[in-house]
Amino acid sequence: MFDSDMGLQSVFVSGEISNLSNHYKSGHIYFSLKDENASIKAVMFSRQASRLRFIPENGMKVIVNGRITVFERDGVYQLYAEDMIPDGAGALAVAFEQLKKKLAAQGLFDEEHKKPLPSFPERVGVITSPTGAAVQDIFNVLGRRFPKAQIVFKGVSVQGACAPAEMIAAIEEFSRKNCADVIIIGRGGGSAEDLWCFNDELLAHAIYNCPIPVISAVGHETDFTICDFVSDMRAPTPSAAAELAVPDIVSLSMNTASLTDRLYTVINNIISAEKRRLSLILEARNFGDPGKFFRAEYENVSKYSLRLRAAAEKILYNEKNSFAKTFSALESLNPLSVLLRGYSLVSLGGKIVESVEKIEKDDRLQVFMSDGTVDCQVLSTERKGKNE
Repeated sequence: MFDSDMGLQSVFVSGEISNLSNHYKSGHIYFSLKDENASIKAVMFSRQASRLRFIPENGMKVIVNGRITVFERDGVYQLYAEDMIPDGAGALAVAFEQLKKKLAAQGLFDEEHKKPLPSFPERVGVITSPTGAAVQDIFNVLGRRFPKAQIVFKGVSVQGACAPAEMIAAIEEFSRKNCADVIIIGRGGGSAEDLWCFNDELLAHAIYNCPIPVISAVGHETDFTICDFVSDMRAPTPSAAAELAVPDIVSLSMNTASLTDRLYTVINNIISAEKRRLSLILEARNFGDPGKFFRAEYENVSKYSLRLRAAAEKILYNEKNSFAKTFSALESLNPLSVLLRGYSLVSLGGKIVESVEKIEKDDRLQVFMSDGTVDCQVLSTERKGKNE
């Protein structure tokens, strides 16, 4: 009877989700819909559940489209859901907030993971549709602002079910080949449904893991996607993304000219200051009368020379006096001086005889006098108080 009732083959049921059971292995979702008066069991099989744009949760108010039939094993009738949308809010908005919250908890939006954009990129990667207006805007701005940069373009779908996979493949190719210094990914404006491919979870991870800085340029200034939050830089429009990616060569030229002028001014100021300093030095008296400098030094040398000479003469005088005293002392001990006074020295066998006891009769002696020597033979000796 249930299966034959065409009115039960496509019904819309509004209620609050409860007793939610999400079987991740099979992908089936089991739950109940209730309000203040009634409750009905429901199931959504994996094929239908995979098409949902949000994650069902307990307490969420939804509108479910499906068919009513009997589950024979339990003897109950239930709702087999074909589709489900949030009641009171759009499915896309709910799905967006859920995915945003999930990725934020994983740290994909943290500022510490944002990579800085290069100041002077040599190659700019562009990932967008080859037929849209965005690609022309990006090319025009890049060519006007910084024509030295090479554009590496990868055309992809930017709308529909296939778009996320194509954009992920493009990002991975840029990463693998390292053929760009910065990447622009985006498209022009559109509805939330048109921009939904930029809210893909796998695309967000691909951008997060890309070693090349990524600029997101999706839609208009008021449009926000998951791609905007995970990218290293968000631009309100594709044209703005191109302006962020490269510097303005006109501004660079003007800045270079200004810096050049400032540099010349600084150099000229330094040269002028050194010239003035050199002039003051040259005007000094030493340079006006070089002889004065040498005369002063000559006077110093002469003064020290006189002091040195006086010191040397004093030392020499003192040494002469010391020498004279020493010589006089030695002279007083000189035996020759004694001889001059009439004394003689007696030698026996080359040795001075000091005592008569060392001389015997018939010894041959030498007598030294002041003017010569005398050889003698001892005839006899006489000691004081004794005769021999």
